[in-house]
Amino acid sequence: MFANLSERLTAVIKNLSGQGRLTEDNIKDTLREIRMALLEADVALPVVKDFIDHIQEKAIGQEVMQSLSPGQALIKIVHDELVNMMGEKCDNLDLQTQPPAVILMAGLQGSGKTTTVAKLAKFLTESQKKTVLVTSADVYRPAAIDQLETLATQVGAEFFKTTTADKPVKIAENAIKAAKSQLIDVVIIDTAGRLHIDDEMMDEMKLIHKAANPTETLFVVDSMTGQDAANTALAFNNALDLTGVILTKTDGDARGGAALSIRKITGKPIKFLGIGEKITALEPFHPDRVASRILGKGDILTLVEEAERKIDKTKAEKLAKKIKKGKMFDLEDFRDQLRQITNMGGIMGIMNKLPGVGSIPQAAKDSVNDDMLGQIEAIINSMTKKERRFPAIINGSRKRRIALGSGREIQEVNKLLKQFTQMQKMMKKMNKKGGLMKMMRGLKGKIPPGMMPPV
Repeated sequence: MFANLSERLTAVIKNLSGQGRLTEDNIKDTLREIRMALLEADVALPVVKDFIDHIQEKAIGQEVMQSLSPGQALIKIVHDELVNMMGEKCDNLDLQTQPPAVILMAGLQGSGKTTTVAKLAKFLTESQKKTVLVTSADVYRPAAIDQLETLATQVGAEFFKTTTADKPVKIAENAIKAAKSQLIDVVIIDTAGRLHIDDEMMDEMKLIHKAANPTETLFVVDSMTGQDAANTALAFNNALDLTGVILTKTDGDARGGAALSIRKITGKPIKFLGIGEKITALEPFHPDRVASRILGKGDILTLVEEAERKIDKTKAEKLAKKIKKGKMFDLEDFRDQLRQITNMGGIMGIMNKLPGVGSIPQAAKDSVNDDMLGQIEAIINSMTKKERRFPAIINGSRKRRIALGSGREIQEVNKLLKQFTQMQKMMKKMNKKGGLMKMMRGLKGKIPPGMMPPV
């Protein structure tokens, strides 16, 4: 998300380097470029106009601090205005009520609403330690009920069974009653979507809303619809008085216009971002962190929080103890590390939160993709347990068998084994006193600026 906008803004600000002061002359072209970058990102025109006016007002004539360049001064101004545009803080869900707290989910068909219900249930279960019951009031699409039941099982949420013969309002009322009797903390109600907004849909939503009296009414919208997402959210807000928005499919949206437009147009906060297809791919929306990502400064805080939440600490501690005892890092350990990376959103999910990634050439980024993780794991899975523990025994005939079993080429098996041997050596160095620091110093200059911590 924001890949195109981030690239454009970074280039624009870089052009100011070497200037001693932000003046009307040197900022005029810069503002024009920023305006074009925002419009190309499909940000709504009124939002762009306000954004540019505020930056111009703050930037022109501003004295550049002694330790800053004009580019850095402008980054600060743009960052602050992006945060202001998207909301100044992370708006958490309001669950402070007599249980069960009710969350009503609304949205158009195809926005990913049903999957988002399950993702939210997973988030509340794991991060908030809440018990959750989900139900489907979408009686027009039988597959929606079956889909939610399956997803509820996957995420460990209770499911209130419904049928297409039930009335949506009764479903909401009965689900809340069931949650009360079971002492459930949160009820999430999935509602029917339509291909477009219509009066019948809105009337039904109003009735469900009145019956459920939700503490949160969240609008789920596909980020790839750009500024149309903001306009649709506004229409729903006029009918339901939304408490927030969840943007889905942000991993496939390189523009980010929806995220930059919704708050200004609707006055409602974005509360979560859907960042992938996996059931764990939902993260709280922090405007300051998103602004930092847009400007190529990374988002280390979110990365750390994801690591805390998604990394298997038991396995991590086990591996650390193993290496500390001088035991060899093997391919089973390597496979576990690959799975941990996948759980955190994959290679690109991690890279996009690291500072300095914006300066990496696009060709280099394209060469690194999450398909590689699946291919590597397929090769490792095709090995016997003994081969994973002792890779040195893998000879020519074993390589042929492994390649055939994984559907890969022998050259790929050779490449993996070679890379793994190098990794083993690195892990061995890490176990020696001062080895990690030496290794990191050796890597300096080979890793893009900003991605390597000081040593």
